[in-house]
Amino acid sequence: MPLDRIAVISDVHGNLTALEAVLDDIAGRGIRPIINLGDNIGKGPRGAAVTERVREACAVNVRGNWDDFIGALGDDQPEDMRWWRDELSAGQRQWLGRLPLSHDLVMSGRRIRLFHASAESPHTRVRFHHTDEEFDGMFRATAMTGDGPEPTVVGYGDIHDTYLESRDGRTLFNAGSVGNPLDEPTPSYVILEGMLDAPTPAPFEVRFVRVPYDVDAEVAVAHRVGMPRSDVWEIELRTAVYRGRQVS
Repeated sequence: MPLDRIAVISDVHGNLTALEAVLDDIAGRGIRPIINLGDNIGKGPRGAAVTERVREACAVNVRGNWDDFIGALGDDQPEDMRWWRDELSAGQRQWLGRLPLSHDLVMSGRRIRLFHASAESPHTRVRFHHTDEEFDGMFRATAMTGDGPEPTVVGYGDIHDTYLESRDGRTLFNAGSVGNPLDEPTPSYVILEGMLDAPTPAPFEVRFVRVPYDVDAEVAVAHRVGMPRSDVWEIELRTAVYRGRQVS
C-alpha cells in the first residue's frame, strides 16, 4: 500500500520568492496536504501576498507569534513594526490573529502534534539547545493544545533552525524556515511520510528538504518597496546570520 505524505512549512516571513520555490517543489513531488506552522509576515517585504498564498495553498495554517501580535500593534511602535502591520489589510490581520494554535493528527500509529513555538504559547521559544525539562514540556497537554492523548511526535518552527531529536519513544523536530533560514541560507521544509489516520504502527519518516531560490529577486523587492531595515534582511538572507533586533 502506498504511503501518504504531508508537507510541513513554517516561518515564511513575507518572502514570497522563497515560498513559491518551496510550493513548486512540493507540487512537483505530488504532495498534499500542506500544513503551515505560522509566522507568515514580518521581517520580509510581502506579508500580504504570502498571507493570501498560504490561505490558498495550505490545508492547515497555525498561528505564529508574528501572526498573533501584528493586529494589536499601536502607532507608538517602531517604524519597521508599523510598516509590516500596515502592509497587511485589516481583514488579513484579523484572519492571522484567529488561526488555531496547534494541530493534531495520527500517522502510522504515531500521535503527531504541530504548533509554532511550544506547547505553552507561540511566544515561548524552545531552542535547538534545550533542557530536558523543555523537551518534556513540548509533549504535555496544556491550555493551548487542549486535552487529549500525549503526542509521540511534535513538530514546530519559530527558531529557523532544523533538527530532529528522539528519546524515550518520543520525537521532536523543527521544520526550519522557508523565508528566513538561520542554519544555512537555503529554505527548508519537512515531509512526513506514513499511513495517515492509521492507528497501528506502520512505516514512518521525517524528511528534511532544502530548496534553493532567487535571493537577488527577493532582496530587490525589499529595496524597491522601501521596506525598513532591508539591509538587515538582505544580510540574513545571504548569510543565515541573525543581525537584527526583530522578533524571530
